[in-house]
Amino acid sequence: MDLYLKGKTAVVTGASQGLGRAIAKELAIEGVKVLVTARNEDLLNSFKDEVAAAGGVEPVTFVQDFVAPDGPQKIAAAALSSLGHVDILVNNAGRSQPLDVIAPEEAWVESMTLDFDRHRQLTQQLLPHFMERKQAAILNLTSTYELRTINVSAIAKAAIIMWSKQLSGQLGKYGIRVNCLQPGLIDTGNIRRFFSGDERREFAGREIPLGDFGEPQDIANMAAFLVSPRARYITGTVAVVDGGMRRSPF
Repeated sequence: MDLYLKGKTAVVTGASQGLGRAIAKELAIEGVKVLVTARNEDLLNSFKDEVAAAGGVEPVTFVQDFVAPDGPQKIAAAALSSLGHVDILVNNAGRSQPLDVIAPEEAWVESMTLDFDRHRQLTQQLLPHFMERKQAAILNLTSTYELRTINVSAIAKAAIIMWSKQLSGQLGKYGIRVNCLQPGLIDTGNIRRFFSGDERREFAGREIPLGDFGEPQDIANMAAFLVSPRARYITGTVAVVDGGMRRSPF
């Protein structure tokens, strides 16, 4: 299926590895000129080589600490300068942050900043541009609802979902769509540190109807669809890719 993405432009944060890298690569293969941003220059350079080998559109790389106070402003400026205009924003950067019920304030602030504040700030930097052009697709990566222990990242991502729904209600009249993509347990470095091989097999067999963790490509496939013109009538929703793990009724 042609997603009608050829010639589009996009910004993907946290794109040097994991889900962000898979999403950015899939967009590039679909013909999108992508600005990818992360802190690790070597990983960004290897990403360019990977895209070239796959026959995708050469990406623009931008090394930037997303958590820095001026990170969102610099990323937005670099995107508009290098791409000319932005059609798609994928807010992906984040890191799981499990904590005890009583935890240092610094850990809470750090994780809420990375997983909520900086996404909101980058989006707000680009919103005037989107509103003037009367078109854009914003996709926010979120987290599972199923945790039964404290994880600051998951709490921040829950806030992202409510913010996204509110944004979608106000921005539809400008032709701007805002959706969330909720991954289940996907085989990335961020998840592997919590599950050994045996633990993964036992957990997947018990909790995931499809029997195993997903792959980053599974998320990239859904992301490419949601930001494409094929999804023109989808906004304010949370798309779940989790192998059937979720038990919540909504």
